[in-house]
Amino acid sequence: MNAPHMRGGLALVWRAAKGLTAAWMALLVLQGLLPAAQVYLLRSTVNALAHSLGTQGSQTLLRDVGPYILALGVLTLAGQAAGSLMVWVRTAQGERVQDHVHDLIHTQAMKMDMAFFEDGESFDLLHRARVDAIAQPMALLENLGSMVQNGLTFLVMMGLLATYSKWLPILLLASAVPGIWVVARCVLLEHAWTVQNTPSERRARYFDSVLTERISAAEMRIFSLGDFHRRSFQAIRARLRQGRLALARNETQAELLAGTLAWAGGLGGMAMVLLQARVGRAGLGDLVLCYQAFLQGQKLLRTLMENAGRIYRSTLFLDNLFKFLNFRPRIVSGADRLPAPKPFRQGIQVEKVSFSYPGSDRPVLDGFDLDLPAGQTTAIVGPNGAGKSTLISLLCRFYDPISGRILLDGQDLRNYDLVSLRRGTTVLFQDPVRYSATAGENIAMGDLASEPGPGRIAEAAHAAGADGPISRLPNGYDSMLGKIFGGADLSGGEWQRLALARAFLRDASLVILDEPTSAMDSWAETEWLHRFRILTRDRTALIITHRFTTARYAERIHVMEGGRVLESGSHEDLVAAGGRYAESWLAQMREGAEVEKK
Repeated sequence: MNAPHMRGGLALVWRAAKGLTAAWMALLVLQGLLPAAQVYLLRSTVNALAHSLGTQGSQTLLRDVGPYILALGVLTLAGQAAGSLMVWVRTAQGERVQDHVHDLIHTQAMKMDMAFFEDGESFDLLHRARVDAIAQPMALLENLGSMVQNGLTFLVMMGLLATYSKWLPILLLASAVPGIWVVARCVLLEHAWTVQNTPSERRARYFDSVLTERISAAEMRIFSLGDFHRRSFQAIRARLRQGRLALARNETQAELLAGTLAWAGGLGGMAMVLLQARVGRAGLGDLVLCYQAFLQGQKLLRTLMENAGRIYRSTLFLDNLFKFLNFRPRIVSGADRLPAPKPFRQGIQVEKVSFSYPGSDRPVLDGFDLDLPAGQTTAIVGPNGAGKSTLISLLCRFYDPISGRILLDGQDLRNYDLVSLRRGTTVLFQDPVRYSATAGENIAMGDLASEPGPGRIAEAAHAAGADGPISRLPNGYDSMLGKIFGGADLSGGEWQRLALARAFLRDASLVILDEPTSAMDSWAETEWLHRFRILTRDRTALIITHRFTTARYAERIHVMEGGRVLESGSHEDLVAAGGRYAESWLAQMREGAEVEKK
């Protein structure tokens, strides 16, 4: 067994529930000693009964046997009380431990680099940590406790058997060896199968979510994709089911053989006890004691081996949990932990930056240069795949450049404190999250640390043009959004305005907006852009857009393609230059004129 993982798992339990774990240990010792005490009293009861009936008939039966029966009753009640209390203690302990492990996983997940979530092996590790290992610290403790409890009882039983014959304990151990082999073999096979089939388990969960979640419901129906995904899910589940059934079949066959050998060992033990009774070396109570001790000893030894197997299994799965918890992000604060400047004095300079996503050899940016002057709005336009969204990820330090550097007020981004850097940045992503929360909470999530009040939330909503849609909701800012919990739904454009409000709520030095007007009509776009220029006064702003009507409001525009800047200048300068920007501008104007004619 992996001793470090066992210690680590037990340490998790102790940190999560110290008092409950101490109570559990006390009950464990009590439950371990009670069965042996009951067997010993049963022997005394039978011997007293035989003596009383054999010498004085039934005259003194109650006096001779009564105390033993009363003691047996007290032990039985004590055992029942301890068992009931143990159930409550284990339940409370398990809930606290599970919540503690969930919190560890969630905390660690928030520390991980974005690259972690783009790697298949990392996803497998996270899946095994969340699904397979989440309950293992408690399972480890319970099986270890059961092992201690059963071990105490087993040692007492072995001692009792040894008083009649030194061969009885040896026979007991020998009859359990096949069961030990079965347990060890099954644990190893199950763990190997689970690790091997983690990708298939995740794939099945993916197909299940596509079939049942709202985000994919429309395409499932319009493109008649339900049958395809159902068949895909069923095919994977069939393979997984066959694998589990094969494991169960092999385990059943092995257990049957082991049980037969254990039964034969039990017959041998009874034969040895009967021989002792035949020559007068054992009484009726001794015969009952040996019979009970041998049968219980076999069961206890088998249970001990099962406990050991489960403990070993837990340590194997805890390896996944600890591997995930010990994963160290590469994107960390610089040694100097410089606070992010507020506001920027010089701005941001991107110098000779090259970048490829993890696992890919294709450069998204190659020797890329860019200047974002402090206090100005810069726009970047270009076709899909030009590297615009990648630039946002680098500015937020979700990734670091492979070569080159990004300077903020003359300092490399890697020298700044990561938390301070990100708190000084607000972003509207191209696909913002639609939180299943109230409208007010959706906006407040832009700056929860400052505990924004209703006034600030309303101001951010007005700045983003989200106050109109919110005012039409049944409970205004207190209206629950999203169909998952029965809330109201919004249109794509209204969700986008809500996300804009979330971005505007944060008092950040750097404002990054990815396609902020893509879901707006031309009237709403003009109105919003006017408010945007007021909101970003004295801030450094970057707009990524396909709309040149949006880009023209920026002081400087860069045209990106193939990971490089092709043209730069103001709107008027670029139109006058007659290059790519001018061609696209004229094309958009012609398209707009044709739409108006229709």
